[in-house]
Amino acid sequence: MVDVGKWPLFALLPPQDLRSIRLACVFGTSGNETLYVTENDEVFAFGTNCSGCLGTGDIQSSIEPRKIDILCGKKITHLSYGSGPHVVLTTSDGEVYAWGNNGYSQLGNGTTTQGLSPCQISTNLLHKKVIEVACGSHHSMILTSDGEVYAWGYNNCGQVGSGSTSNQPTPRRVTSCLQNKVVATIACGQSSSMAVLDNGEVYGWGYNGNGQLGLGSNGNQPTPCRLAALQGIHVCQIVCGYAHTLALTDEGLLYSWGANAYGQLGSGVKSNQSCPVQITVDRERIVEIAACHSTHTSAAKTQGGQVYMWGQCRGQSVILPQLTHFSCIDDVFACFASPAVTWRLLSVESDNHLTVAQSMKKEFDSAATSDLKFLVNGKIIHAHKAVLKIRCEHFRSMLHDDEVIEIDQFSYSVYRAFLEYLYTDSINLPPEDAIGLLDLAAFYGENSLKNLCEQTIKQGISVGNAITLLSAAVKYQAKGLEEFCFKFCVNHLTAVTQTQGFSEMDHELLKNFISKAGKHGAFRN
Repeated sequence: MVDVGKWPLFALLPPQDLRSIRLACVFGTSGNETLYVTENDEVFAFGTNCSGCLGTGDIQSSIEPRKIDILCGKKITHLSYGSGPHVVLTTSDGEVYAWGNNGYSQLGNGTTTQGLSPCQISTNLLHKKVIEVACGSHHSMILTSDGEVYAWGYNNCGQVGSGSTSNQPTPRRVTSCLQNKVVATIACGQSSSMAVLDNGEVYGWGYNGNGQLGLGSNGNQPTPCRLAALQGIHVCQIVCGYAHTLALTDEGLLYSWGANAYGQLGSGVKSNQSCPVQITVDRERIVEIAACHSTHTSAAKTQGGQVYMWGQCRGQSVILPQLTHFSCIDDVFACFASPAVTWRLLSVESDNHLTVAQSMKKEFDSAATSDLKFLVNGKIIHAHKAVLKIRCEHFRSMLHDDEVIEIDQFSYSVYRAFLEYLYTDSINLPPEDAIGLLDLAAFYGENSLKNLCEQTIKQGISVGNAITLLSAAVKYQAKGLEEFCFKFCVNHLTAVTQTQGFSEMDHELLKNFISKAGKHGAFRN
């Protein structure tokens, strides 16, 4: 399952915001811009906002998510980005929006004016339903539902496919030998373009200095040319790196060609290849491949669920496919690509198989599947009787036909943390709140939870809360925690006694402890 939290930028978001994300994209020359879509189709962006690429109407950077109102409610289906950066996306209605850097007309609006907000592209696309978008460094392409390809933007190497090297300010259909053919999918390198037909044939055009078009030569091509080396081979997926290309066949075979200075072809050497070379990945059938024009990194996933990576990986050159511990191909780009961008629009709602632990965590407090409610401080927490009986001795005898159970001896945050622990084996509370959970753990006889609370409190102890934590440890008879807190208080005695709110009662507590420790020779270290 895709975990957007593996991308550094998303560490800025609180957990509740992360849980609401349905789609996401991280882009930019340093991986410092991101856009995401929530479950209710609201669209947000945050980051450095280079060239206004966040689409927020200005060029102000922000570490706080900002809503893009014009895109809210639109069902975004496909998205790509360039190096400027600029962004192009399409919706389920087939509309196309673009914004960001526009120095070479890559926004397709007929100008070179920077686009600070998403603007719909309609020129030459009226009555066309767009199903896929792809961006190179400074050019853009789209694929329509009837198999037509349109391109625009920077065209110094013929990457727009118009037959010339003049920049293209608005969408223009790529024809030539594609005129009467149906294209199934498209991809862009930095300055090259690729298309796969519905019959599996592959065509390339644009810059070819590293052999990234797979034509057996290094000359640029201003119009689409078929890859003769793949004749008789049915390609079903194609992806482009900065200057290399990967293709996956319907038989699960992988081919690569183009630049190879970092081993991104996976061929075992670092020499460029102008013709497709078959790459073997542990003799398993490959079901998915990945690359993006921002990096020199390649990845593949096998039918058995194993994920491999090669090329430039965190500054190192990996010349053969390297098995990873990942279960998701996107994780390669979060953890090893430079910059740490996404190679496609991430779908958090993954079809990947969830483990038992992941399924349990997902269903905690789920109104859709629960058969029991806890009412705590006027708030509802949803749970599952079977899970509680399996996980906690206390619930085995007390859960019968109840549908709602009222709890008044513990706070909502503490009781919710307790129930969530039964689903996840973890707690996420500040040390002060963990005191209340420690009380609950002692009340229910949950020793594992008690130990976890003590660990949380030890990790979070400070001069400001030390005396409070010590009092709690005494109250709940947590001997190990009691000793730990006492040592901390003694070692920071002056600072602890000078904290705001330190009372006579607290003073007496410490005095008694020090006296007791002296008599028994305890806590000397």
